[in-house]
Amino acid sequence: MTTYVLVHGAWHGGWCWRQVAARLREAGHEVYTPTLTGLGERAHLASPDIGLRTHVDDITGLLTCEDLREVVLVGHSYAGLVVREAADRMPGRVSQIVLVDAWAGRDGESLDDLAPEFFREWVESVTVDGLLATPPPAMVGVTKPEQVEWLEAKLTPQPRLTFSEPTRLTGAVDAIRCRTVLCSPKGPMPFARLAGEHGWPATILDVGHDAMVTAPRELADILLGDA
Repeated sequence: MTTYVLVHGAWHGGWCWRQVAARLREAGHEVYTPTLTGLGERAHLASPDIGLRTHVDDITGLLTCEDLREVVLVGHSYAGLVVREAADRMPGRVSQIVLVDAWAGRDGESLDDLAPEFFREWVESVTVDGLLATPPPAMVGVTKPEQVEWLEAKLTPQPRLTFSEPTRLTGAVDAIRCRTVLCSPKGPMPFARLAGEHGWPATILDVGHDAMVTAPRELADILLGDA
């Protein structure tokens, strides 16, 4: 049995992994889908003071309190930064990292530092009182009406500080096996380049950025390959 911790990206919550988690559990594995502070069902805690460090604390707290070990730690999009820093803090509890269309920085880099200029400009344009307004589902590759409706009902504003706070890494994370899944390889974000710069193997699943929504079975099957 493998223990998976699936960490959602910006504006989402643990809810977005529902179908992926169900398939992993059907295969006999243990799955956790935490919601990061200020998002999803924890949106009542939203504050401009919530940053990357808060979300890293969420994940290290889960690993500690549930006494999880030999974990496959999966991060989608923004959560690539979250899971890498959490693993760097607690490398003895993580057996593998899987980055799904995810950001990955080096020590001292933030998502703002890694993002292309057009995205930074868009982020500034939708920031109100320290929170980022939710994007249209099409921006994350979701266009089917029923999936659009599902996302629109659940996406919540993202604290701006999570994108500007630099990651803190000691280098311990670099000893942990890591692989990537590229869901929008032809898109404008640098996920493929970041994977290449770090030398991580990549699997292409060309289904749009929110693969856990648009292709949950296919994404789950890739994750099961690591079990």
